[in-house]
Order: sequence, then C-alpha cells, then structure tokens
Amino acid sequence: MRIGFGYDVHRLTPDRPLWLGGVSIPASFGLEGHSDADVLIHALCDALLGAANLRDIGYHFPPVKGNEYEGIDSKILLRRVMAMLRDKGYEFGNCDCTICAEEPKLNPHIPAMQQCLADCIGTDSNNISIKATTTEQLGFTGRKEGISAYAVALIETKK
Repeated sequence: MRIGFGYDVHRLTPDRPLWLGGVSIPASFGLEGHSDADVLIHALCDALLGAANLRDIGYHFPPVKGNEYEGIDSKILLRRVMAMLRDKGYEFGNCDCTICAEEPKLNPHIPAMQQCLADCIGTDSNNISIKATTTEQLGFTGRKEGISAYAVALIETKK
C-alpha cells in the first residue's frame, strides 16, 4: 500500500461556472484556472500521482496557453491519472478529501460529488470521503478570494 497527499487552490472569479468534484455547483462565481479549475479533482489527482511517485498534475497536464488542457474537464484528467496508475501496477484503495470554502454550502452536493468521482475512478462511492469546511472567515478563503482542497489517497499494488 502507498499513500499520497494533494493540495490545490484557485481564485474566485465571477465569470465562470463553479465545478467541484466533477459536479456543477450553483453559485454566482466560479474558479479561475487553466482547466475547469476543479480544486477537488486537482488535489485528488496530485494525491494519486504522489502515491505512485508519478510527480504532479502540472507535470503531466501543463497549464500552457492554447494547449489541449486549456478549459479541459477535470474528470478527463482524473481518468487519465487512473490509467497511469493502473499502467504502473496500482489500483485505487480509498481517498479522504476536504474542500475549504466560505460559500456556497457544499454539504447538499457531497453525495453527487462522491458518485461522480467514484464513476471516474471505477470504484464504489463508499471509497470516496468528501468533507466541506470553512476557515471561519480567516485567510484568503475566509475573505472569499478562493477555494482550496486537500486530499489523501491510498493505492495498492494490483493482485
């Protein structure tokens, strides 16, 4: 078994949709970024890549203007990361993720996020833990300047 840790942050912007965990979340803002800026999927990808010693998301999917990853759906990136892991002889075990955001309220959307990520990974949604929290109005998240996400993932050698 191997474990990996991932972290991502994106700035809030009024001119984009908000995508978290592969789910469109109703909000008056979205996240700024090269892809769809799904901080949860990006953190999870980094955790998985780290667990397999495959570097990080920016290495595999560089944010270069005009490249194939510009505006890409992060669910595609997660599927590609899983293919890399499986090619290296690993299988997904489970993950535990936390999203830090002052708003919107995310708890009603967590089951849909869990199912979406499970579908992308090819696992049961019971293996996907997602929690949402605020920073009690402290820091950039508390000032509603951005959203961050943390993830740990366990992978196992294929049997």
